[in-house]
Amino acid sequence: MAMARRSASHLLSFRPFSLLLQPPLADAPSPAAAAAVASARRALSSASALRARDEKDAARWRESMDRMRNIGISAHIDSGKTTLTERVLYYTGRIHEIHEVRGRDGVGAKMDSMDLEREKGITIQSAATYCTWKGYQVNIIDTPGHVDFTIEVERALRVLDGAILVLCSVGGVQSQSITVDRQMRRYEIPRVAFINKLDRMGADPWKVLNQARSKLRHHNAAVQVPIGLEEEFEGLVDLVEMKAYKFEGSSGQNVNAYDVPSGMADLVTEKRRELIEVVSEVDDQLAEAFLNDEPITADQLKAAIRRATVARKFIPVYMGSAFKNKGVQPLLDGVLDYLPCPLEVDNYALDQNKSEEKVLLSGTPAEPLVALAFKLEEGRFGQLTYLRIYDGMIRKGDFIYNVNTGKKIKVPRLVRMHSNEMEDIQEAHAGQIVAVFGVDCASGDTFTDGTVKYTMTSMNVPEPVMSLAVSPISKDSGGQFSKALNRFQKEDPTFRVGLDPESGQTIISGMGELHLDIYVERIKREYKVDAKVGKPRVNFRETITQRTEFDYLHKKQSGGQGQYGRVCGYIEPLPSGADGKFEFDNMIIGQAIPSNFIPAIEKGFREACNSGSLIGHPVENIRIVLTDGASHQVDSSELAFKLAAIYAFRQCYTAAKPVILEPVMKVELKFPTEFQGTVTGDMNKRKGIIVGNEQEGDDTIVVCHVPLNNMFGYATAIRSVTQGKGEFTMEYLEHNIVSQDVQMQLVNSYKAAKGTE
Repeated sequence: MAMARRSASHLLSFRPFSLLLQPPLADAPSPAAAAAVASARRALSSASALRARDEKDAARWRESMDRMRNIGISAHIDSGKTTLTERVLYYTGRIHEIHEVRGRDGVGAKMDSMDLEREKGITIQSAATYCTWKGYQVNIIDTPGHVDFTIEVERALRVLDGAILVLCSVGGVQSQSITVDRQMRRYEIPRVAFINKLDRMGADPWKVLNQARSKLRHHNAAVQVPIGLEEEFEGLVDLVEMKAYKFEGSSGQNVNAYDVPSGMADLVTEKRRELIEVVSEVDDQLAEAFLNDEPITADQLKAAIRRATVARKFIPVYMGSAFKNKGVQPLLDGVLDYLPCPLEVDNYALDQNKSEEKVLLSGTPAEPLVALAFKLEEGRFGQLTYLRIYDGMIRKGDFIYNVNTGKKIKVPRLVRMHSNEMEDIQEAHAGQIVAVFGVDCASGDTFTDGTVKYTMTSMNVPEPVMSLAVSPISKDSGGQFSKALNRFQKEDPTFRVGLDPESGQTIISGMGELHLDIYVERIKREYKVDAKVGKPRVNFRETITQRTEFDYLHKKQSGGQGQYGRVCGYIEPLPSGADGKFEFDNMIIGQAIPSNFIPAIEKGFREACNSGSLIGHPVENIRIVLTDGASHQVDSSELAFKLAAIYAFRQCYTAAKPVILEPVMKVELKFPTEFQGTVTGDMNKRKGIIVGNEQEGDDTIVVCHVPLNNMFGYATAIRSVTQGKGEFTMEYLEHNIVSQDVQMQLVNSYKAAKGTE
């Protein structure tokens, strides 16, 4: 009997888990079994509590992410981006009074924190801030409009989830509007458009809306109709809610709703129908209701616009006048209603452990940390690195890994930026834009927590088109001068610093005259170094036009080990549309040249291409093919083959009929029609090719392609021929072959300069 009891007790201790949780049977089990039951119950309740907490955390994160918007404000020069941002900050309570852009009141706009920006009335650096509107957190980056600072727009758009494209109701779609729209398209950014300056003479929002359709290929429609225009502009009718809004109070802070004015009923009905039709073309749910002639409610229409905007199939168009404090609050509502939260945007990383396989990031704080350093600034406390967090969390004091350099770094200080002011925070999670101090890295580096090895895809960085020779006036300030150039080069990927091998001068290269002028001015102001500036130099290139063979033997005997290397092959131009600018192919069969010398030969050819014999500029669009050669058992070395490659290139370069390439700019001119003859005559003198000409009211807009070398000082020239009424913008288009007479002129001046040295 005792034996049977013992065996039953033994069996009970090995009962299945589910049985352990059942209520005890009538005859009480042994104490060991009771303890096991209690322990299992505790474990289960602890697991369910943990699961409930995780679910609660996940719900809290999801709600936090849903209530977040990362947006940029981009536009052509002087369309009102910074003015609009100033109003947004005022209405959201981030600033308590409005200041104007040019800083006439001695203060200047909040987002233009540099003295230079306030003096010139332009934005030079993109500035980040954040604000709260109706319980949503909105991170905003205000970007420059000038094409010389295009990298600022590029890197801001790289990390944003949505954007506001600001268009001027008088200027319409201008050249830089097209450029920023192209950048938004490149990074697949959903956007809303805002037609600004409705209070100005000649304001015509419907003309601008149609221009956006034709020039930018936008599938768009207005979600508002203005009440009056120019001096009579007093409010807006919301086509979704069918209400009229007027902006009252000293700074337009009181938004009061009214019924739609009776005189506008027909126009409003027509525009609402147009809005529903345009959205129905890209949204099936709305199309079904529209085709069945069902009445469409405001909520249905709002949901359809959101779906179509997030899917980048539709662009809602808002209207207003930021300067006159009208239309900004509804635009903010539009950002919340129609632009995506971080969870609705697909972001991809490249897994370095799996040969750069694309990985879709979840965008949640629960995943391992993945953050991109998209902008660097030299602050009062050292390097300030702006980070966009794509996955995971970052806390003050955490160790993070720079995937690009492999370094482990501690986060000493974590801040949120409000233009040039900082607010210390303890932690930040996916979807946020923050800044860290004391982290040494380059623009475009990816940081993780060390558990994954992901890098984010890089930005598109345009090539510089203009160079200047700079040197400090005082020899004592050389250290500060170098420090300034190193800092600017690190901050701005389009700003390059090099050394002219012949003259020994420091050469700075950038995106245009204004770009380089600003940096020279910043060296003076921020580092107290007066710099001497040489004449602007255009970044010419050289290339070849026909295939030529080379066969060169480099042989030198100087007592002891000599030098011996022979290379044979040919050089030829790369076909148009090739990816790179230099290609090297080793076509040697067998071991005529030992394989360990091939890298030295390639290095020699690359070095030779750094300076062509026509005008000493780099040679590009060239393919070098190595077909044969010879080596010596004792005298061959890497140096011998490198020198053989350099001399072989120089020997055959002239026979390949080299030509000079010059940067050609796309220039857009806008001037009163009365000056058309003089302006186009001046353009012809500058060898400009006119590719577009259109009328816009009393103005003429001319688009032409002009060699950059002929555009120096054009700002003064256009003012003088148009009595100060003309304006122009230009951006880099391509490098093109120069004419024969220009080539002769450039070659002769290069030889003369070399002869005098």
